[in-house]
Amino acid sequence: MRSRKIASVLMALVGAGMVAAGPVMVYEGVHGQQMITDELTAQKITFPADKAQLPDALKAYAGQQVTTGSDAKAYADLIAEHVAKATGGKTYSQVSEEWIAGGRKDEQLAQVRQTAFMGETLRGSLMSAYQAEQVTWLVIGLGGLLIALGATAGVTAYSMRPRRIVVPASPEALVSGHLPVS
Repeated sequence: MRSRKIASVLMALVGAGMVAAGPVMVYEGVHGQQMITDELTAQKITFPADKAQLPDALKAYAGQQVTTGSDAKAYADLIAEHVAKATGGKTYSQVSEEWIAGGRKDEQLAQVRQTAFMGETLRGSLMSAYQAEQVTWLVIGLGGLLIALGATAGVTAYSMRPRRIVVPASPEALVSGHLPVS
């Protein structure tokens, strides 16, 4: 009986800890999402209003401001298309190799290299915002899971507690099987 009581108390403590940690994680996840939204909103990045300037997959974003991680990913995709057009489908690394191999004298190639560098840098920043938003969703989900697991551990601990049998005052209660349980 003693080990059952110890197990019950430990399970209750673990459950209480999980129930306490869960809301903190949910709060931090929501707070993180708000920080991402605030920062992206402050950047005032807006998709072109003319749908003709956007690829088919991004037409729904026409004129929309980038305020979420998902918006940031869509805008990063737009930048990737623009960089690919400017570089002829080459990466920054490939353009740089050509520029270095050419003795760094080709001014047009230098401008393409600079465009690729700036585009990829901005694209990386926007993808970081997207990844940060995905992490906040994970934190919120894990917080909810901790709350549920903590509550389950608490209920399990309660059901594991040792039952106390009160010894009856009369022998008749023993014969009838009607023992009070607390």
